[in-house]
Order: sequence, then C-alpha cells, then structure tokens
Amino acid sequence: MSRLVFLLSLPLLAQFTPVPDRYYFEPGKLRVLILTGRNNHDWRETNPYLRELLQATGRFDVRVTEEPSGLTAESLRPYDVLVSNYCGPRWGDTAEKAIEAFVRDGKGLVAVHAASYPFGDAAVLGERMSRTGVYQQPWLAWGDMVGATWSESEPKTGHGPRDAFHVVFTDTAHPITAGLGQRFVTSDELYRNFRLKPGIRVLATGRDKPLIWTVNYGRGRVFHTALGHDLDSMHTPGFAATYARGAEWAASSAVTIPAAIGTNHKLPNAVRVLLVTGGHDHESSFYSVFENWRDVRVNVDPHPVAFRQDLRRNYDVLVLYDTIQLDQLSTQSRKNLQDFVESGKGLVVLHHAIVDFSAWDWWWKEVVGGRYFLKAEAEYPASTYRHDVELIVTPAPGHPITRGLPQMRIFDETYKHVWHRPDVQVLLTADHPTSDVNIGWVSPYAKSRVVYLQPGHGRESHELPWFRSLVHRAILWTAGR
Repeated sequence: MSRLVFLLSLPLLAQFTPVPDRYYFEPGKLRVLILTGRNNHDWRETNPYLRELLQATGRFDVRVTEEPSGLTAESLRPYDVLVSNYCGPRWGDTAEKAIEAFVRDGKGLVAVHAASYPFGDAAVLGERMSRTGVYQQPWLAWGDMVGATWSESEPKTGHGPRDAFHVVFTDTAHPITAGLGQRFVTSDELYRNFRLKPGIRVLATGRDKPLIWTVNYGRGRVFHTALGHDLDSMHTPGFAATYARGAEWAASSAVTIPAAIGTNHKLPNAVRVLLVTGGHDHESSFYSVFENWRDVRVNVDPHPVAFRQDLRRNYDVLVLYDTIQLDQLSTQSRKNLQDFVESGKGLVVLHHAIVDFSAWDWWWKEVVGGRYFLKAEAEYPASTYRHDVELIVTPAPGHPITRGLPQMRIFDETYKHVWHRPDVQVLLTADHPTSDVNIGWVSPYAKSRVVYLQPGHGRESHELPWFRSLVHRAILWTAGR
C-alpha cells in the first residue's frame, strides 16, 4: 500500500472502529430497553413514566424503541432486560427470534398490563387483522415467556369496569415482594380468565385473580404485572414498587430497590427555598421551573403573608417573583424580611420582582442593586417594557452561575432604562433596541448573596432548559453551594 493510500485510509479506519459500550451506557447500571410504539392504551403518556420510575431508583440506564420490529440479536446484546409496554401487531420473525433467544439465554423480560394481550388468539381492536382481514397467527413463544395469553374462547379473557380494589400479596417470600407488606389499594382494570402457563409463581392477586407473577423461560427471568392501565394506576405506590423491583429481579435475579420509590425525592441536605409570588399575573408554567430538582426543596407562599414569620429558621434562599410595595408590609413582616437578608441567606430576584419596594432605598439601592422605575423620578427616567421579543442573551464567562452556559435565543419580555448600580457583577447581557444591555447581575451587597435575573416572563422561557438551569444555579450559588 502506498503511503498516500495508507494516509487516506486512516479516517475510514477510525470511523469504523467499534466504540466501547461505556461511552453509550452509564457504568454499573442495569440496561433496560422499553418496547413500545403500539398499544390500545395511551403508551405516549405512560411510557415516559415507566422510564422515569426506573431511572428514579438509580439502578437503571433506560432506552426506548418505538419500532420493536427492527430488533436483532446484535441490537439487543447490550441490554439486561426488556420492558414491554406494547399491544399491537407481531414484530416479524427476526425480531421475535432475537427476543426469544435474549430471554432464553439468561436475560430478563417485564410485561406491563396489556403486553400479555397481543400475541395470543384475542384480537386487539382490529390491529391484529392483516390487509386481507385474516387474523395473524399467535406467537406461541410469547405466551410461554410471559406465562399467560388472552383468549376469545369462553370464558373470555377480559376485565370489568375499572374500579378500586385491593392487591393482595400471596407470596411474600419472593425477593420482589419481600418487605412490601400484605396488600395495597389501586384503581385499575382487573383482568380475569388468563390462560395461564405451567410454572408461573403468582406473587399477588386482586379479588383472588392472579395479577402479578414470575416465570422462567430457559435461563431467563420474566416478571408480569397486569396492573398499569394508565398514569393514575401507575402512580399507585404499590405499582411503582413491584414494577421497579420486578425489573431489577428480571435483569439481575436480585432485588436491592427499597419499597418506597419517589420520582422527585429530595436529598437530605436539599436547599430550602421560599418562592414568593403575587401582585403580578403570570402563567402557571412558571412553577414547572422548580420541579425535578433533588437538591432544592421549594415551598410557595404569596406576599405579604410570606413574610409573617421569621424566615431564617426554615429557609436558605428567598426567590421573589412578585410585585409588592413597602406599604403592603406590616412592620413585623418588614423586619422579618430584613433579618433574613442580613443574616447571610440567599436572595434571587426574578423578572418583574425588580419593581419591589420602590420606596425602600435600602432594598433597591443596597440589596438588589437595581430598580424598575414605574415613573420618572429626579435623575431617573421611567423604565419601559415590551412583550414578545426575540433576543439573544449572552452569559458572562467565569461566574459559577453562568459558567459553560451558551449564548441563547430567548422569547421574552424586555425592560429598558432599569437602573442598576455601576459595581454589580454582570451575568447576562442582551443586544436588542428594546432592552438594556445588562439584564442579570450579582449585587455587591456584602451581607448575603443576591442575584437578579431579568428573563422569565412566560411559557417560552419557563420551559426552556437553559432558563431552568440558570435559575437552578442561581439558587445553589446564593445558598453557598
């Protein structure tokens, strides 16, 4: 090979060099692939929650495919367990043989609710009909793997009207059910008349009907739950515990996940935040900004009652998204607010809260370091605003709040002629004729950490991950984290 050909081939060799799995999966976690994309239930709504439940345990790295018909033995190779949230047409010989071998050779399978339905001899809302109108043939191995099939022969497999009932653990010695108690209440569809396969181990029943069980297929482990009709039923703690523990058992043959699973559980040392609103209408999407943070716990209280007690004992950071003036505070409430700020606690002022306490010089001149002027005063011109503006925001490099955040296009409300102290540390700048240049800063106030962020008017910003990250970082930084 000539030197030129050899050099030209180097990029091709690098391009097709296999990449180790560690670059694609989280180390030390069980690998899950959820099979979905068809269902006579709302899979688009339930599937994200099934994924969220597993990820909340910290035990799983979860992926999803909405086209299981494309699976092969090689595409399944990295995974430890499959979760079927599927009820629809068959997947074809290649995918089905790959799944059979996957489980038979020692991997795991979880079947949720209607996943036991599609491949027996019961029709799935017409989806099992081919173009010629003939029912597809049952997939016999699926019934053997899941431990049951549905049938349209008498007595027909089915369910009555959805209602509330007790799920009773009939086998509390299995690793999945050990420590879960004797029963739990759910509201769900109660399946009846399964065609059960030999060898299943029933773990729980509802009104004496088998609902939750395990079964072995070759060297593989299968967990089946008939529960999980919709999000309401999946939010039942008993469903969450059995599903997640069942998935762990199917993947590894052991269970370490505790009985109580929270999708938004807080760290013991989570920052305690009081979020104060009121005095200015805003979209409800604002509150979603604070969801799903494990290291921040948020309570919401409107002004002026938010300041009725000593805040120092219960909170680390005060986040203001309100519009309030000094005459709306009692003397004691004013003292409580001042005591909190002067004690070294954190303060984050968002968007229209820059209007707060215009007659309290200590507040806007010293603490916040800025003010929106509702009308002109002496040497200060009236501030202005404009709704629905597309602008580019540039984070300042170097500060922990903005470090690594990219320049971002946002759609928000702009302010102009907002006064701020010349010695603030600028965090955000904007370049738009209706906006001031400096739209976010750290105040020079010495007794506590104070941040002002101007963006945050409506849904377009509230739902932006960039904005959520900005607020999250500001809270942590003002708390000294």
